[in-house]
Amino acid sequence: MTDFHPLPQLAIPMGDPAGIGPEVILKALSAPLLKDVAHIYVIGERSLFEAAYDHLQQQEGLEADQALANPRDLDFLEVGLNLSPIPWGQPSAETGAASFQCLSTAITGALKGRFDGIVTGPIAKSAWKAAGHHYPGQTEYLAERSQTSEYGMFFVGASPYTGWQLRSLLATTHIPLSEVPHQLSPELLTMKVELLKKTLQREFGIAKPKVAIAGLNPHSGEQGQLGREEIDWLIPWVEEMRSQHPDLTLSDPVPPDTLWVGPGQAWYGPRDQMAQPTTYDAYLALYHDQGLIPVKLMAFDRAVNTTIGLPFVRTSPDHGTAFDIAGKGIADPTSMIAAIQLAASLVRQRQQTKVKL
Repeated sequence: MTDFHPLPQLAIPMGDPAGIGPEVILKALSAPLLKDVAHIYVIGERSLFEAAYDHLQQQEGLEADQALANPRDLDFLEVGLNLSPIPWGQPSAETGAASFQCLSTAITGALKGRFDGIVTGPIAKSAWKAAGHHYPGQTEYLAERSQTSEYGMFFVGASPYTGWQLRSLLATTHIPLSEVPHQLSPELLTMKVELLKKTLQREFGIAKPKVAIAGLNPHSGEQGQLGREEIDWLIPWVEEMRSQHPDLTLSDPVPPDTLWVGPGQAWYGPRDQMAQPTTYDAYLALYHDQGLIPVKLMAFDRAVNTTIGLPFVRTSPDHGTAFDIAGKGIADPTSMIAAIQLAASLVRQRQQTKVKL
């Protein structure tokens, strides 16, 4: 007997209405790839999306083969926004308040069980700040609202060349580079790795994950000549984690400049077709740019940001508001499509895991 699960219920808060959020949502929801993937609710005003639909259809940048979903055919959860006309490319306190309200509504629905997951549209932190909402980003607000203290920014992207899936978790996120050595600790990395292990097992179906750990310093410190963090605590921490988690394979700290060679070969395909690149199920980067430069270099238009550790699924396209091209019809919906696909997949995996347990 096959266990039946209804379609995943997903909410898409529109993001900042002055950016490309409305455009990529309308383009994504017209994609045949998303047919019957999930039941989707757009959080925002139907009238705003109707205005965006009419405007975008008149833009020369909209390619002939790019369709837009008709807002009249979509399900909306309206929140009472008053933004007319759409201020394309002009973020403000008003647009920041609108994007914050849409996200807050989506979170409330997820916490009440109405939505299994949230696919967030891009927001502008400066507009949030102008509206009086002081958060480093959507991730921190999601964690606060769900009372989650252990969470992580996890990036996933599937190669269009080989099908290989890149997965990268950040140990630290939106902090100055000078603060990274002070924020890193065995306790922080233990939390991140245990969270990553649980995610790989329960949401990606990998029973015995293999995880690569990035070094902090050039050449991973080169025996203390270029920094002592690896010798003083990072390598001892790896050894301790191996003893505590026999079902988890951890690398020694890999020099940051060579960590991404294997993923690059797996993403684009090795020059020598007989050679198999060395890869891991996931990569733990110790700071923001160490993890995101390679992700955006390889998978800029298709990587997905997912927040792990939350009581519900959260994914997001790995791009910003792109105010400079907002309203011109040229925004690429690939990452939004991938974010919706991944959210639906993670919801289904969570449902199957609950049945197995």
